[in-house]
Amino acid sequence: MICPRWVSTLTQPIAITDVLDYLHQALEVRVEGSITFEIGGPDVVSYGEMMRAYARLRGLRRLLIPVPLLTPHLSGLWLALVTPAQARIGRALVEGLKNSTVVHSNTARAAFRIDPVRLDVALQRAIDEGEPRRLRVDARTMAASVPAERAFVPIRRIGGTTGWYFGQFLWEVRGRLDTSIGGVGLRRGRRDPDRCERGDTIDCWTVERLVPERLLRLTADMKMPGRGWLEFEVTPVDGGRRSTIRQTASFDPRGLLGRAYWLALLPFHAVIFRGMLRRIVRIAETGGPDSVTVADLLN
Repeated sequence: MICPRWVSTLTQPIAITDVLDYLHQALEVRVEGSITFEIGGPDVVSYGEMMRAYARLRGLRRLLIPVPLLTPHLSGLWLALVTPAQARIGRALVEGLKNSTVVHSNTARAAFRIDPVRLDVALQRAIDEGEPRRLRVDARTMAASVPAERAFVPIRRIGGTTGWYFGQFLWEVRGRLDTSIGGVGLRRGRRDPDRCERGDTIDCWTVERLVPERLLRLTADMKMPGRGWLEFEVTPVDGGRRSTIRQTASFDPRGLLGRAYWLALLPFHAVIFRGMLRRIVRIAETGGPDSVTVADLLN
């Protein structure tokens, strides 16, 4: 990563939860006159060291190369390219990063009953809480002219000997590629062709959550630059006589390679996931396998 000189600036990062604790306790702290309290976490690091700490937690490898001619404007553009931040926000952040932000007074530690968490703990919390904003999502919804219980039948039977309803050849190619790089591929099948439970494996997926006749959430076990999920949710409508099926493929990319991976698969997702959902609805309505036409995919 090409970085400006401010990557060597020292800072003392603090978890947002600790900041909120300081603000809450400030309502009860009694002081004489006006006092400035400097707050920070227990770790004094450079911005470059903080980036590396984040990278380690996300399983990323980054070489930071400081250059003297990277202006705040160019830094903001680069930041917008490699992170979700907007260039305007990036420039505003970069302008302040040239100044050291290290605690020089211990008055806050003496006046408040707070023990700030370490940098790695604060970063992990930020990663966990920020997950929904990082996901790339392919979501599709279709109506089914059958009750939710019947609409859920092909969903709970997915994978294994049943297959994936559409583009089975592409699924098998992806499975072989995964096996060739040490992944699980599609060889695991499933324990029961008709039923599944939380923790069961279905080919290259694991059942993360199951609400009978309503929801199936699968976690991807194949090797990829990130984490993936496939979810099916069935909702009753019209007093339970009909239902809607929502199919959601989610991906949490790891670094630039993860984003490139998601973008490269978008054309395949558009065909496979659309065809799979239409086939699920067709089978639920007819009670048996049926074909999906090219016209169906274009609609």
